[in-house]
Amino acid sequence: MALPGLSLPGLGLQSSSTPVYGAAAPPPAEEVARKENLPAQSEWRFEVAFGRPYSIKLLTGHAELFGVELAPSQTYNLSGYKGAIFTWQVCQLEITGEAESEYSAQETEYAVEWLNLHGMLETARDEAPADGGPRVMVVGPDNAGKSSLVRSVAAWAVKAGRTPTVVNLDPREGLLSPPASFTAVTVGSQLDVEAGFGIAPISGPIVTPTKNPLIYSFPYAASSEKPDVYKAVITRMALSVTNKMEEDSAAKRSGFIIDTPGSLNDPKSNYDLLHHVVSEFSINVIITTGSEKLLNDLNRRFGPGKGGDENIHVLRVTKPGGAVERDQAYMRQLRTAQVRQYFFGSSKEPLNPHSHSLNYGELNIYRARSAAEQTAATGFGADNDDDDYDPAMSSTPTPSNALFEKVTPSVAMTGSMLAIKFCSGNSSEDSIRDSAVMGFLYVADVDESKKKVRFLAPHPQRWGDRALLWGAWPEAVPDLVT
Repeated sequence: MALPGLSLPGLGLQSSSTPVYGAAAPPPAEEVARKENLPAQSEWRFEVAFGRPYSIKLLTGHAELFGVELAPSQTYNLSGYKGAIFTWQVCQLEITGEAESEYSAQETEYAVEWLNLHGMLETARDEAPADGGPRVMVVGPDNAGKSSLVRSVAAWAVKAGRTPTVVNLDPREGLLSPPASFTAVTVGSQLDVEAGFGIAPISGPIVTPTKNPLIYSFPYAASSEKPDVYKAVITRMALSVTNKMEEDSAAKRSGFIIDTPGSLNDPKSNYDLLHHVVSEFSINVIITTGSEKLLNDLNRRFGPGKGGDENIHVLRVTKPGGAVERDQAYMRQLRTAQVRQYFFGSSKEPLNPHSHSLNYGELNIYRARSAAEQTAATGFGADNDDDDYDPAMSSTPTPSNALFEKVTPSVAMTGSMLAIKFCSGNSSEDSIRDSAVMGFLYVADVDESKKKVRFLAPHPQRWGDRALLWGAWPEAVPDLVT
């Protein structure tokens, strides 16, 4: 049941057939709809491959997907999803399409725990002192349902009239942005069943509510690849989030909830990066899921009587039975789908990105160097194999400990994304690292003979003298356009 209280004008570019997460897949020759009756506090769990048609319609009763209510008699296209439709009372669903796995489940104790957590956070918001509402961080291993919990709690908070801020610190999966980024967004309107938190601001008429996210770039697959960079960006982001919330009393009272990658739960480093996030964001509630060891470790480190100006509450919630492993092949498809959706939208709300052709001399491109490159450059662990080095790419000598290397465009960039930084093209390395992102570019073509680069961008405006950051993560998407 419902919880109480609670086209762009482009150049005619055609996207490739890369499937979009949640988009309507091509229908089969003959679709056979089937009905499923769900009893109270049960859910319909499903795993659907990308590109496979799969839709769900609510016929009777009430149901929700990650806290977002389904509208009656509306068809939702869920191709590429791994999720669960939950009902608090009873409902009947009409399902069309083929899933890799689908079944009705009655073991849903986690949902009551999650709802109790929402109630606890609501009480904290009502009693919020001058320094604001609950500052929550969700931690646990990968594939433990952390993102589903964050989305559900945020959706319920919006139903209750709140404007919570959601922060994503996992560079493997974007939130209102492509992968290789961290995002903070204040949610003031109801989430969308298919699109989740919605889409970032674009030009043109749309149905899905837009959000204005604060985005930072982290062009690495895991925090452990560049822990110092991770810490620096987290520090800058925490300061920006805090300042923004000071300007919005409703957002401040609503608090925020942070989604983290499983890689932060590293006992070998004594949870160093996790501790940094807790410190910089002044976390006062830590939610653990999927690991009893992690719960005990964090209680020993952050529990009552462990010092600090404010007590940190370490709580545990049950991992959903429907939380399944997302293997490397699926995650790569998901990243590709998120990149494609950023530029081309969805089947329901298609976009046409704008093409920009610029000369080499108009660009200030910096390549994020890997930890291995920096180690090799200092002479430690180098194997003297220079076969992969392209001297034409480097436009200036690079110190061995430099994070970024200023490069000349090359065909190696084709299919990659560049982050447009707010800082100027000749800024210091620290400024480039810490600067927020104003948008992303897709490198559609590099013409080395004419020394021109063709980019795709969501907006028609040029970005001026800005630093452009290129990293090896996420991997290139060479077939984004045809």
